[in-house]
Amino acid sequence: MSEQPERSPSGQPIYRHGEKAAWRPPSEHAAHLKVIEAHVEKHIGKIETVYHEMLSDQVHLYVLLVPATAERPFHALVTSGASDLPMAVPEGMEAFNRVELMIALPPTWPLTQESMADETIYWPIRWLKMVARLPHEYRTWIGWGHTVPNGDPAEAIANTGFVGVMLSPAYGLSPEFFQLPIEGGDNITFYQMVPLYPEEMALKLRKGAEEIEKRLERSQCGMVLNPERPNVGKSRRWFPWLR
Repeated sequence: MSEQPERSPSGQPIYRHGEKAAWRPPSEHAAHLKVIEAHVEKHIGKIETVYHEMLSDQVHLYVLLVPATAERPFHALVTSGASDLPMAVPEGMEAFNRVELMIALPPTWPLTQESMADETIYWPIRWLKMVARLPHEYRTWIGWGHTVPNGDPAEAIANTGFVGVMLSPAYGLSPEFFQLPIEGGDNITFYQMVPLYPEEMALKLRKGAEEIEKRLERSQCGMVLNPERPNVGKSRRWFPWLR
């Protein structure tokens, strides 16, 4: 990561990944799993399933499943393991040097072992793990408002119109979910993974993450993944409520 990174039209740094780190087994394993499980159950709900990895590079990632209920009509998937290692954050960002990710799926989303063989079902989990491992593979960092495209040039993810993701606080949950203090004085920061359309990725580069968050809120998209939600990056003439 260069000391003077390239900047987008919005003025935010653009981090281009260099050479990927050589494969290595995790030096830590489940270092914060228990406290993360307790944090998730306190702020979201009871964990029903923990998805394990058979083979891990850099960090061993678990995906915790909190199934939908009548009172909370979405499945929550939360990673644990990315925070086992600190990220290479810039000076002044040490309070955000450990991270985990989450995504909310509709209650009708299949989550059986058999369904996971279908990439159109599995992709949210694949992306959780891919983005969570990215900072350790490239000795970089991920944080609020960061976007990760699906290649260069970006291609559609699975059978959706999304071409990448943005990281944002989980605004639909308690603000206390955002950070978890751990022993040693560090925090684990939890970001929601928000898939974006091409026009939204371009808008984020032009105007920043806050513009995307504002438009998503005004369009009432909510925090639950909807591959057919409105594209808030398109011209405002198609979205007259976005003023």
